[in-house]
Amino acid sequence: MDLKKFNLMFSKIELPRLELPKFKLPKIKMPELKIGDIKARIPIIQGGMGVGISLSKLSSAVAREGGIGVIAANAIGMIEPDYFKNGVEANMRALRNEIRKARSLSDGIIGVNIMIALNDFQNMLQVAIEEKVDIVFLGAGLPLRGIPIKEIKRANVKVVPIVSSARAVRLIFKYWQKNFATIPDGVVVEGPKAGGHLGFKEEDIENPDFRLENLIPEVVKEVKEFEKQFAREIPVIAAGGIFDGKDIYEFLKLGASGVQPGSRFVATEECDADINFKMSFVDAKKEDIVIIHSPVGMPGRAIFNSFLKGVNSGEKKEFKCPWRCLESCKADKVNYCISIALNNARKGILKQGFAFAGTNVYRIDKIVPVKELINEITEDYLAVVENGISRIKHEYEKVKKKLMGLKEEYEKTIERGSNLFKEEYNKAFTKGSAKLKGELEKSFNMLAANSPAFPDKDIRTGKAGMKRDSNNDFLQLISNSPLFRAGKLNKINWLKSEYIENFKLIDKIKAQFMAKTFGLI
Repeated sequence: MDLKKFNLMFSKIELPRLELPKFKLPKIKMPELKIGDIKARIPIIQGGMGVGISLSKLSSAVAREGGIGVIAANAIGMIEPDYFKNGVEANMRALRNEIRKARSLSDGIIGVNIMIALNDFQNMLQVAIEEKVDIVFLGAGLPLRGIPIKEIKRANVKVVPIVSSARAVRLIFKYWQKNFATIPDGVVVEGPKAGGHLGFKEEDIENPDFRLENLIPEVVKEVKEFEKQFAREIPVIAAGGIFDGKDIYEFLKLGASGVQPGSRFVATEECDADINFKMSFVDAKKEDIVIIHSPVGMPGRAIFNSFLKGVNSGEKKEFKCPWRCLESCKADKVNYCISIALNNARKGILKQGFAFAGTNVYRIDKIVPVKELINEITEDYLAVVENGISRIKHEYEKVKKKLMGLKEEYEKTIERGSNLFKEEYNKAFTKGSAKLKGELEKSFNMLAANSPAFPDKDIRTGKAGMKRDSNNDFLQLISNSPLFRAGKLNKINWLKSEYIENFKLIDKIKAQFMAKTFGLI
C-alpha cells in the first residue's frame, strides 16, 4: 500500500544560530530647528537685545551661519537723530531700515523682538508685518488682544511668544484657540538666569522650582495637547543662561527644540554696540552680576558699575523723558530713564549707563566673529554627543566581550547536548514511525484479504460490474465491509491522528530542551 496519500511527513530538527548585535555609529550633527514652514540649519536663535544692541549687523551675521538672527525693536529709534522729537516715527523708521539692511546682508532667517508692554507695540508689529519678517518674538506681556492674525497669516509671519511659565503658555494658546481658531507657531521659555528685565518676582529668581531645567519639561507637556488638536509641531525654545554646546545638549534632552542665547552674541565683532560695551562683558566677574530694581517696576540682571552704584546710593540722574514709551514707567518718580541709560551704554558711555547681561556673562573672555562663536558652540555640542556615544560604545564592547564568551559556551553546549538529543529524538522517531507504518500495512493487508473481488460483470445480472480504480465504488465497498463495521478503518484514522499528536509533542520536547539548555526558563 502506498502511504504517501496519508501525508506522513517527518520533520528535521533545526538548531538556532547565535548572532552578535552590530554597533553602528550615527551621523553626528546639530539638529535643525523648524518653526512652521521655516527651517533653521542649527537650533540657535540669537536673543533680541533692545536699545540698539542687536540690529541688522548682528542679526544678519547669525542668519548667515544658519541660525535665526533677531532685531530688537525696543527703543530702536534711539539710533535716529530725531528720536527725542519724534520717538514713535523714529522707532518705526529705524526698524524698517534695519530689517531691510539685514535682508540685504543675508538671505537667512530674520526675526524681530517686540515688547508688548511698549506703547508703540502695534506700530512696531505693523512694520514687521509689512516688511514680511520671518518671525516676530513677542515678550514683556501676553499677546492676546489686538493681534492682527489675518494680516500676519497673509504675510506668512510666524508668531512666537516669550513666556516664563507653563501657565502663561496655556493662557495664550487657549485664548488664541477660542478667538483666532489657531495657535502660535512656537514658544520661547525664558528662565531666571536671563539678562535684562525678568518675568519673575525677585524672591523667585533663586527658587529652584523656577529653574529653566524645570520650566522646559512643563511647557513641553503643556503644548502637547495643542499639537494633537492642531496636528502640528510647536517648538519650545530654551532661553536664559544658555552659554555653550553642553547647555544646548542638556535642554534638547529635556524636550526643547532649540535655544536662545543673548549675552554671548554681545561679545562678537558683528554686535551693533560700541566696543566699550562689548568689553564690559569680557571684563565682568562673577561678583559683578547683580539684580537691580528697574525704573519700570521689574527686577533685572545687569553688570554692576559706577552708574548703578550711584543709583543705589540715591543719586538722581537728570533726564527729560522723550516720550512715554512704557505705560508702567513713572518718569516723574524715578531716579533715571532706563532707555537713556541703556543707550549711553550702547554708545560706550558706561559712566552714564549700564549693561544688562545674563548670569553667565563672567565666563566670556574674548570678542570673536559670529562665525567663530557658532563654530565653537557647535563643536561643544558635538563633543558632548560624541562623548556620550563613546561611553555607549565602550559599554557595547564590554557586553560584546561577554557575548563572545556566551557564544563559545553556546556552541560547546550545542556540540555536547544536541547530538544526544538528536539521537534520542531519532530513536523515538524511528521506533514510532516503524510501528505506525507496520500497523497501517497490517490494516490495509487485512482489508485487502477480506474484501470481495471486483468482477468485470455482475454474476447475477451479467451486466458490467464496478471498476477497481473507481474511488466511489471502492469507498462503498469498504463501507459495506465487515472490517469497516468492526472499526478497522477507524483504527487507521486513529493511528494517523496519534502520529500527528506525537509529532507535536516532539516539537514541544525540542522547545523545552532549547529553553533549559540556554537558560531561557
